[in-house]
Amino acid sequence: MSETPSTNYSVIQPHTSGSEQSLSVRPFNVTEPVVAKRVCFYKSGDPQFNGVKMVVNSRSFKSFDALLDNLSKRVPLPFGVRNITTPRGIHSISNLEDLEDGKSYICSQQRKVKPINLEMAKKKPLPWQNSRPISARRRAVQLAREGESSMFQKGSAVRSSTSKKLLVFKNGNVRIRRAVVLGKKNTQSFEAFLDHISELMQYPVVKLYTTDGRKVPSLQALVLCSGAVVAAGREPFRAGNYDPHRYSLPGKLPGVSNRVHPRTAVNSEGRKTMKWKVTVHTNDQPSAGTSSQVYITLYGDKSNSGAIFLYGEEKRVFERGNTDIFTIHTLDIGELYKIRVGHSNSGETPAWHCKEVQLQNLVTEEHFSFPVDRWLAQNQDDGIICQEVPVLHHGQPLLPVIMYEVHIVTGDLWNAGTEADVYIVVYGEKGDTGSRQLLKSKNPRMYLKGQTDVFSLEAVHLGKLRKIVIGHNGLGSGNGWFLEKIIVKDPITNVDYHFLCHRWLDQGEDDGKIVRELYGIDNYTLAMRQELEIKKTKMWAAEKWKFEKGNTLLFYNKVTHGFIRINQEGTVDALGNKKDKYGLFDVNMKKGKTYILKSHTMPHLALAVAHGTVTGMDYGDIHCELQVHVQPNRCVILESAQNAGQIVAFNFRGTVADDTTGYAKLTKEFVVHVKGVFHNSAIILLTTSYCQSLCLRSNGSCSGAGNQSEDSYWRIHKISSRVCMFESARHPRMYLRIKNGQCDGNGTGDVDCHFIVENNLESGSVSLESLQNRGIYVGLLPNGQTKPVVHTGESNILFYPQVVKFGREKPMGTSATAAQQKEVIGDSKQLEAETQNLVSHRQQDSPVSDNKWEVSVLTGDSKTQTNVTVWIYGDEGIAGPITLEKDNKEHLFLPRTEYAFQVDIKHIGKIYKIRIGHDGTGEQPELMLEEVILRHLKSGKTLSFPVNKWLSRSRGNGDTVCELPVVEKGRSLYPTVNYEVYVFTGHLEQAETDAPVYLCIYGERGDSGLRFLHKSDKAIKFQRGMADMFEIQAVSLGNLQKVLLSCKAYSTSQYWYCEKVIIREPEKNAEYIFICERWLPFISQGTLHSEIELFPEEMQINHQLKMQEDENGEDWKVTLVTGSFETAGTTATVSLYVYGENKVWGPLVLGSGNHQQFSPKSTDSFKINLKDVGELYKIRIGHDNSGPDPSWYLKEIRLQRMILPSEQEIRLPVNCWLSEDRDDGDIWQEIAIRRPGKAVLPLVLYEISVYTGSNPGAETKSNVYITLFGSRGDSGKRKLQTSKTNNVKFQRGQTDIFSMMAVSLGVLNKILISHDGNGPGSGWFLEKIVIRFHEGEDGENEVVFPCNRWLDEYQDDGKTERELIARKNRNASIPFTRGVKVDSKES
Repeated sequence: MSETPSTNYSVIQPHTSGSEQSLSVRPFNVTEPVVAKRVCFYKSGDPQFNGVKMVVNSRSFKSFDALLDNLSKRVPLPFGVRNITTPRGIHSISNLEDLEDGKSYICSQQRKVKPINLEMAKKKPLPWQNSRPISARRRAVQLAREGESSMFQKGSAVRSSTSKKLLVFKNGNVRIRRAVVLGKKNTQSFEAFLDHISELMQYPVVKLYTTDGRKVPSLQALVLCSGAVVAAGREPFRAGNYDPHRYSLPGKLPGVSNRVHPRTAVNSEGRKTMKWKVTVHTNDQPSAGTSSQVYITLYGDKSNSGAIFLYGEEKRVFERGNTDIFTIHTLDIGELYKIRVGHSNSGETPAWHCKEVQLQNLVTEEHFSFPVDRWLAQNQDDGIICQEVPVLHHGQPLLPVIMYEVHIVTGDLWNAGTEADVYIVVYGEKGDTGSRQLLKSKNPRMYLKGQTDVFSLEAVHLGKLRKIVIGHNGLGSGNGWFLEKIIVKDPITNVDYHFLCHRWLDQGEDDGKIVRELYGIDNYTLAMRQELEIKKTKMWAAEKWKFEKGNTLLFYNKVTHGFIRINQEGTVDALGNKKDKYGLFDVNMKKGKTYILKSHTMPHLALAVAHGTVTGMDYGDIHCELQVHVQPNRCVILESAQNAGQIVAFNFRGTVADDTTGYAKLTKEFVVHVKGVFHNSAIILLTTSYCQSLCLRSNGSCSGAGNQSEDSYWRIHKISSRVCMFESARHPRMYLRIKNGQCDGNGTGDVDCHFIVENNLESGSVSLESLQNRGIYVGLLPNGQTKPVVHTGESNILFYPQVVKFGREKPMGTSATAAQQKEVIGDSKQLEAETQNLVSHRQQDSPVSDNKWEVSVLTGDSKTQTNVTVWIYGDEGIAGPITLEKDNKEHLFLPRTEYAFQVDIKHIGKIYKIRIGHDGTGEQPELMLEEVILRHLKSGKTLSFPVNKWLSRSRGNGDTVCELPVVEKGRSLYPTVNYEVYVFTGHLEQAETDAPVYLCIYGERGDSGLRFLHKSDKAIKFQRGMADMFEIQAVSLGNLQKVLLSCKAYSTSQYWYCEKVIIREPEKNAEYIFICERWLPFISQGTLHSEIELFPEEMQINHQLKMQEDENGEDWKVTLVTGSFETAGTTATVSLYVYGENKVWGPLVLGSGNHQQFSPKSTDSFKINLKDVGELYKIRIGHDNSGPDPSWYLKEIRLQRMILPSEQEIRLPVNCWLSEDRDDGDIWQEIAIRRPGKAVLPLVLYEISVYTGSNPGAETKSNVYITLFGSRGDSGKRKLQTSKTNNVKFQRGQTDIFSMMAVSLGVLNKILISHDGNGPGSGWFLEKIVIRFHEGEDGENEVVFPCNRWLDEYQDDGKTERELIARKNRNASIPFTRGVKVDSKES
């Protein structure tokens, strides 16, 4: 027996025996090469910053946001890295693909970048490097290393077949150490490895030694060393206790804190310390001893000791049959009730058979005995390497040792599974389990997509479980993981604890975290309800696009196998077929999830629920407002917005359900189909789950686990009524295809890219069957990779289309080919044969239509490979855009060649001009055009358009589009005009942009088409406070009527503030001014708009006057002044209510701080229209508390009637915070308006006393909201934020008092009280509400609002909102004025 004092260290990371495996002598086996880019990032405006060198590839960073998050930790910026630009700050980087190998970039926290001298920054020595020049001896050492390295690389075959982990100690200081994984990146040469270690250790490393002092001269020796090395500079080796096993600790979760305990008994903040004697008995069975590092954790009723490692400095411990004694020190942990003993699973023989552990408290002389008597080994018993043992009292354990059953549910998303090692810590009332690796599942392979793995976890009973910390170590080929939930079953109490997650544990997804803290729910019903709400919320985000205004929908019922339809007589059933015109519904939005579904065929009728019956009613009737509830299976339930609980339901025969229909015979779920999804030129997403889509990578591979971003956009090329091609919108001329047993995006548009689109009515999905290989579909593997598969009924061939941009069913811009496409009908063989001949045979023996024209294009002395498009303008309409497709599918136009195309031109009247151009894509995106000829095939009439110009960004005027007028009798019908366009960028902070900007000019004679503003008179376009001049050449448009301005910003850093646009027509000496004064893109009614229509200044005023005459509305200018200090701005969405004598208008959504508004020192102006509001007497302004920093300091509000600019501006000082965590915690503020001849209404402080009932379960943790109604309007919906009387609000039998400041409401007559149902125990029993206030000279007034009812979805009538009528006290009397009619509506 020996007694050894133990030194305690904190747990750093998992260490398994895998790192000690012997190395096979064979070359590296690289199976999946990854294209890596070596990039250096510098800090904006900081020439002293050394730069961060990184290797960027698809494995290290799965998204651009993940790269930004990683850089935020390495580049010191106050608000993190939010913008990456090229060195001069001209071009912003927004995708990983934009980064170039070997280049340098600037990181900044805002779009404005301060450039630095990169040449000087690159030459700057690292902080630990000597500034003296390299000596000849140093250079010789470097050359010698290079020689050794090259010899090793050429002559040696020793390589590690798997990544080897090394522990690197600093010479002479064992406390400074780093773990390094040897891999291909850092072992290119021995010199490169030394540089890597120097950067890692922040110390110039020249030499490496083994732990016993032998020099490591080469990579070969490094690979064969024992697992630890010592890094030295020029100094000699210094001996020390370089023991790698001492610092190899048990597996733990990243981010789970562990205590660092002092070696000696030192008081910490005055707390008492305890001294313990630990005696450990190792069994005498064969191989019972261990080479691993053993630790112990003590648990008391005050705290626990953390992991304390037991090791001997002079002798080996824990050998077979040994009894080892240690002395340890801990803080006062209270009354001991259990210990945990285990080891780090390191060394050559980590398995250990522990017989017994004995403890003696050397302060209190208490003795404890803990019989273990079991193997702690991953290859023995149940594979555990730690054991918990409770304290024995009179021979009986204080707490039972139980076997928890842990169910880990991996999500059903593509690539949701992981191969990483997963660790878990379970916390309860009585301590925790410690970090445990989940090793043995009842399934042969763990953590697969959609799989539930069941593990057993032995521990001393924890009492009621509170939370779980779960994570993984990030190792393995597919280490990202989508965890749906965890269920822990307690066999003692028979309670199942649910821990909901529904998030990624992935460094390249979500927030990049691989550790999650989850809180438990021990109520099954509540857990299921919360999980259902999570799924509904996520599914609504995926399906709400279908309910955008203007979409045409069909509602399919899986029970009746029919569609909802409104018949001519107004009756409704669910028996329609797909082509039934009465089954089409147009979407009209109201607010939130409330919509009106108007009959497409009979627009005066809409689907309605009235008096419990489904019927068709006049559009506009209040019963036509329906709420849409999306279910987790993508079906929807339609509920009356006016009468909760009344839904659109049918019996199994498809007729409207009545009172005699039993609940079990109702069908109320409908699959929503959108009409026109696969029209030609549409851009769609092929979603594979609620948050994933089929995406195309730059190398041509496809994955169903992509984000719903531009990489996942597909352009539809409709070949026939059932056959389409899918072209990547991000990577033009890359098509989805199935060829040679592979499914990828390397198609060129041939027949391998033709797919039959099969609609699945039952699920709302589609399947893509190869036309060339019938019976073969585009399928997905569990990791999301695409693969040709046979349809076996599995869901891996189902895609849910989502329209990004609609195409046209029969567009005048249909792609024109040298041969017209036939309608593909009949059986599959005929379909395939006709499709293959679409581009090689002209239709024969068919009469020539009146609509058939031939477009001939004569090219100049240069060839081009790009997409050419033509528009044809007549006095009755427009034909176009018409794509002129070549037969070779390569869009190649050879020099001095005439190409002819047949097109359909219908009902456009007399032709007066054409526009022709290309999209600037392709390998040779410029076109020398000599002439365009239009010939009517039936009459032979010919129109000739001489061109003789370049359509090129780099030649001529830099335009890729030109307009040509019709020439009659040697004269043009209309002249060609060079419009001078002046675009003024505002003076606001960050007003500039590098995003592409487009402009379309509209006049009496059509439009100019959307033109890219490419060639400015300034070197850099759209800079803050500057005016850019562009030329747009077009056939004369007559008097200009409006312009369409568009900014295609792909990130908030590219948002642009445009002040105005001025267009001059020099020939007529005319000038048109278009005022913009807003950010692009901008948000309106919750939708982001990237384009805006602007009217000429004079026309805009006339237009407004006409609207006022028609609607009796008035335009008002609202100006909001934000405070001047740094944190005054807000990220929330701001809304305004305006109160007049006749009406209330609101909420008027003014804008969002996320879109460059409401910044510190900013003055933001908005135009609102108020109709029949009467004389204004107050306003209310506030925000929705959204975004990362919603707090807002509002300085002033100004109101100005625009039709009477001479009228005095109304100035309303505010000077207060609208914030939940500042001042009074209110995010709304009311301000009274002074009226001529009348006193200003006073601000009144309302004291609100809320009495929660004493019934069992009466309390709530939900957010509670209240609205006060009086004879002068209402207070608006306010959150009851801070109780004056209690720290925890709304507890059983408790009275909470809140304050609300509002403009005097007069006589209080009712209130509206509600809660949002969030949090466990959301139900609430409200006894009453009492409101007290002082106004005038009448003393205190008190109004009582009795309730005595539940606000609970599962109690009473299920309502969580109640209207309470006032019961006025006898002493509550106050003179009140005449009430006003309150009619709140959205702007």
